[in-house]
Amino acid sequence: MSDAPLTAPIRVACIGAGYFSRFHYGSWARMTHARPVASCNRDISKAQATGLPAYDDVAKMLAEVQPDLLDIILPPEAHAATIRLALAAGVKHMICQKPFCRDLDEARAITAEAEAQGAVIVVHENFRFQPWYRRVKTALEAGAVGDLQQVSFRLRPGDGQGPRAYLDRQPYFQQMERFLIHETAVHWVDTFRWLLGNPSHVYADLRRINPAIRGEDAGFVLFDHPGGVRALFDGNRHLDHAADNLRRTMGEALFEGTEAVLSIHGDGAVRLRRHGETAQEDVSPPDAHDGFGGDCVHALQSHVVSALLGEGPLENTARDYLTVIEIEQAIYASAAEGRKIALSGAAT
Repeated sequence: MSDAPLTAPIRVACIGAGYFSRFHYGSWARMTHARPVASCNRDISKAQATGLPAYDDVAKMLAEVQPDLLDIILPPEAHAATIRLALAAGVKHMICQKPFCRDLDEARAITAEAEAQGAVIVVHENFRFQPWYRRVKTALEAGAVGDLQQVSFRLRPGDGQGPRAYLDRQPYFQQMERFLIHETAVHWVDTFRWLLGNPSHVYADLRRINPAIRGEDAGFVLFDHPGGVRALFDGNRHLDHAADNLRRTMGEALFEGTEAVLSIHGDGAVRLRRHGETAQEDVSPPDAHDGFGGDCVHALQSHVVSALLGEGPLENTARDYLTVIEIEQAIYASAAEGRKIALSGAAT
């Protein structure tokens, strides 16, 4: 933590009012110990649509509002400049959406600048906060599958087909030079390392299927984790999976051990099948939340508020998240070079 705990209610200002920001604003509005106080967007009409005091000038908003916490809901290209404006305005607590900054060098520089000014940044990496992964972690720690050997996740959101892919929701997806890994698979890079520990090696085979998309949109990434555990990310944004809401889990997962298998299904349910049996036990029921990802945005933001109030350590500070970006960089190097890449295990 950068300084003494804050006191409730924590005053939150938000920068960005695009597609995904609805989940941020909706969460802040439900908080007991935090209060949203302003919204800033270059198209001020979008900021006004949040119902909060609206700005189109970041520096002016920060000077007038002086928030306790700044929520940065912007694409990576805008992160560094926005964080520097916030630091200049004396903001000491920030949440910043992922992917964090444009590349590892920029992320390292921004992290060092924030730390030098006694500020803390939490990267808004929300998938580890999805309820099914929290339940899987508890089950694994309790030895539910015996000795874990293999983990796999099949990304199948079914939203990457045709010339209009993403144009109605997040059009910048089409122009990202690095797409599947940089924008999407980092969720599982972070979730796998949270569940399994930092990988020692990665191997990747990436490809582009849809010519309307500039970056890669399908591929395989193999991770070597501690204790001999192997994890596979199998991503294809064209194909779907069995789910009424393809963006709830975005796919299906298996955690296979010497005694049983834990599975995450498209409805968010977690089930356990013991070796030699066909029946599955319910570990947790299907997800009933009608928003994004089992309400993981609210879970992450609630975690940050609790930590800032002194109720426990923060997860995924910018310093810790540098390791995710280092792993991402190694994935792209592996795909380009066609070989397994060794990782240092920590970014500095």
